[in-house]
Amino acid sequence: MHNSVWIGVDIGTTGVRAIAYQKNGVNLCDSNEFYPLETPYPDWAEQNPEIIYKATEKVIRDTANTLIYKGIPVSGIAISTVMHSFAPANEKRELLSNMITWADSRSVEIVNELKKDIKLTRNFYEKTCCPVHACYPFLKILWLKKTFPDVFSKMKYIYSLKDYVFEKLTNKWVIDKSSASASGLYNAHKMDWDEDILSFADIRKEQLPPVVSTTYSQKLTPDAAQRLNLPKGLPVVIGATDGVLVNVGIGAVKPGQLSATIGTSGAIRMLTKNPKVDKKNRTWCYNLTDDMWVAGGAINNGGIIMRWMRDKICHYNSRRLDDIDIDPYDLMTLKASKIPAGAEGLLLLPFFTGERAPYWNSELRGMFFGLSLNHSRSHMIRAAMEGICFSLNCVLTALKDFGKIEDIRVSGSFTKSTLWLQIISDIFGENITLPQNSEGAAFGAAVLGFIASGEMNSISDTANLIQSKKIYYPQKENFLTYKELFDIYNNLYQKLQPEFTRITTYQNQMYK
Repeated sequence: MHNSVWIGVDIGTTGVRAIAYQKNGVNLCDSNEFYPLETPYPDWAEQNPEIIYKATEKVIRDTANTLIYKGIPVSGIAISTVMHSFAPANEKRELLSNMITWADSRSVEIVNELKKDIKLTRNFYEKTCCPVHACYPFLKILWLKKTFPDVFSKMKYIYSLKDYVFEKLTNKWVIDKSSASASGLYNAHKMDWDEDILSFADIRKEQLPPVVSTTYSQKLTPDAAQRLNLPKGLPVVIGATDGVLVNVGIGAVKPGQLSATIGTSGAIRMLTKNPKVDKKNRTWCYNLTDDMWVAGGAINNGGIIMRWMRDKICHYNSRRLDDIDIDPYDLMTLKASKIPAGAEGLLLLPFFTGERAPYWNSELRGMFFGLSLNHSRSHMIRAAMEGICFSLNCVLTALKDFGKIEDIRVSGSFTKSTLWLQIISDIFGENITLPQNSEGAAFGAAVLGFIASGEMNSISDTANLIQSKKIYYPQKENFLTYKELFDIYNNLYQKLQPEFTRITTYQNQMYK
């Protein structure tokens, strides 16, 4: 006999994973699929949502088939999706473009114009808990109105990836509070779409999906059930966004507990009972459940930098590595491990796709600083790993204003690298806990399923479920090295802002 089983589906930027969980956190089986992120021009990052949906169906179906083979019934499906996506749809609900993703910063000129009015942008931030930045759907809508007014005029409905997928599965068009609160259009205090901001964007409330709780559920349609090889009428819980669900999935649900994640992007987050805003506009705050919020900051450039290093610098995308059963990232980590902390004075500013927290500046660009003839690809790999952690450390500095740090738990693909985990501990100067379950968002989604079905009381139930696998302690000598380099890192950002703007303008002119 098995306990109740929910399939947590984590739809990320470049891939989707479905994991079948018991409520004690045991992973019974899982399935993965990947898909491309299209970047046809500088600052553009979009995806075909139908490709994502087909991949989502496949991983659910494969997971369901494994459970059927094992004789284990499925209790339901719960969804986690990436944040800040937007696509316009016509009166027939047909999408008029690809899904514009969080990594897209084509609205940067509009952002810069808005930021000239400090009072206006602060008002937007205080209402929504979302800094004015190109990642948010609010700014994407303003860009569409300005750049393609004909498409804007045909836009009768506004979709995010979450409501697109949920509608496909259940035939219900709604959005969860978590996704809504990460749009820049949602009043975090009134818990509804903000009429003043909608008016500013020249859109109506009727164009947006009704907002529901993150534990809201609907039945799987007969057609979807047949495609997924699951019973029709199976409950589908809408869930939340991947960012806020990570804390739940790794048990970082107590005061003073933080989650640090590096996947395609990266983030640091902490739970709070009320929406919080930062006096310096450095952080965001999104809804998790009806009475719980997550404050934090996300960086644009995490594992996406390491993929670039793999393909463009190391050229490890060859099938030859597969033939000899070597993971290219393991090989990169091995090479970086031969280099001392600080990469012998080589720094990477990892702003390849601009940056979100804490700078909220889409005009930033990547930069290796300190290159000399003794530096090799191995140095560049280590500098990339360190630079991403420096970027996260900037966010951690901001979150320290919200309270004392007691425990930092980690999740995401970077947890496969013991070197990277030691680096982040050394740079933060904090103990880092690697949980037994590092697939935070998928389990977090499943937890919302267990709550919706009454099998769990609240997200705090995960606090004692997730045990520590290993704790990394900062090494004093490395910490002191990184402290000195972190100061240089911060100074580079401060002193080079005008030049970042100039080079971004130059790059954009090449494609006009």
